[in-house]
Amino acid sequence: MATMRYSDAAEEVRRTARRPAMRHESVFRHLLRISRAMAGRLDFQSAIQAVSQEMQEVLPHDHLDVCIVHRDMHVAYEAGLHTDWGLTPAMHPVVGSPIRDLLMGAEPFLISDDAVNDARFRFDGAFSHPIHDQNLRSRLHVPLIVHGEIIGALSCSKHDTGYYRRTDIPLAQHLADTLAPYLYALRAAEELRRSAIEEAAVRAREEGLREGALRLTEELEHERQRIGMDLHDQTLADLTRIERRLARLEAVDDARKGEIAALSGAMQRCMAGLREIIDDARPNVLELFGFADGVEDFLHRALGDSGSGIEGRFVDRSDGAVDRLAPALRIALFRIVQEAVNNAVRHAEPSRIEVEVEVRMVPGGRHALYICIRDDGVGFDSPLRRRRAGGIRNMQTRARLVSAELEIERRSGGTGTQVTLSLALEEDARWRS
Repeated sequence: MATMRYSDAAEEVRRTARRPAMRHESVFRHLLRISRAMAGRLDFQSAIQAVSQEMQEVLPHDHLDVCIVHRDMHVAYEAGLHTDWGLTPAMHPVVGSPIRDLLMGAEPFLISDDAVNDARFRFDGAFSHPIHDQNLRSRLHVPLIVHGEIIGALSCSKHDTGYYRRTDIPLAQHLADTLAPYLYALRAAEELRRSAIEEAAVRAREEGLREGALRLTEELEHERQRIGMDLHDQTLADLTRIERRLARLEAVDDARKGEIAALSGAMQRCMAGLREIIDDARPNVLELFGFADGVEDFLHRALGDSGSGIEGRFVDRSDGAVDRLAPALRIALFRIVQEAVNNAVRHAEPSRIEVEVEVRMVPGGRHALYICIRDDGVGFDSPLRRRRAGGIRNMQTRARLVSAELEIERRSGGTGTQVTLSLALEEDARWRS
């Protein structure tokens, strides 16, 4: 054991003679220069390049790198030699880093006389081939610590074996402590930039989906109107000619006059229903006069002309907000109102249906358009829910296509149903009260 101690001491003397220790004042001056070199750096690569020369005089190296940890991933920035650690832009798992024990806090530092043959850097899955490729034999690693958190590591390497000594560890840690706050700030700024980019990408995707959905809604509406025109120009015209022939037969065939009259009446009812379908397919009042007139006209036709005895009421407290939306969006909202009203008429047995429109302030200081369709019918029990399921799915699909939210609930008091459609509005002075 005495021989080993003498040998170690002799080796330490040889190292010291080869690289004499710096005076404290000189180290302090270099630390100040390193701080000044870091000031104003906006990215890791320029920062590490800026301090490499100053550090070279304090802690000589052939390869210098700063490893930065982001959760369970890490990335390296290099000066001097450039290896696959720094040339690979993607982050890598910390568990694959050759200095994972340091990054995970299992070791306070790492020092190696010959990293090429050091088993600590070789394990299954280790990203350690740059050590061998660049012959990085002497290696010294200390953690970068901020608020007790290890945010990365400062690493120095030399081609010579046995270059670094344990007395270099406090100096290396001083350098790391000087760099750590700057690197921590750069990491925070990079994370903010990354978050902003990701948020912008999400917004762009959402906007793309929204625009695509609006185009789909518009194309569906054009197809619906085309079908309505075909029904008007062909099917309704054919039925009209058939009805006229029946009228002529009724006038000349006394024996079958009653039967033909019944058939003619059925034909007229069929034509009346077809005209309603055509009118719904081409919402001319909506397009010509706006949302309020379009809804009132629809309520009059759906409730008044049908002889149902159901009272309809429309109230617009939004100062015409719907008419300031894109045409495809306005038509989509109109279709949802149509579906909700028709559902109530067919299944809820109401005596009154109300449609109200208003703009409300929502959390975050923004505005949203609300359309409420209320009825005083039999409520929303399970059998009714089953009968209305198809219409509800149609409304939900239309709402999703325009990025709106649809809520269907029993009205307070247990009588009737309320359908609420809400749509976030682009911030605009026109929505502000």
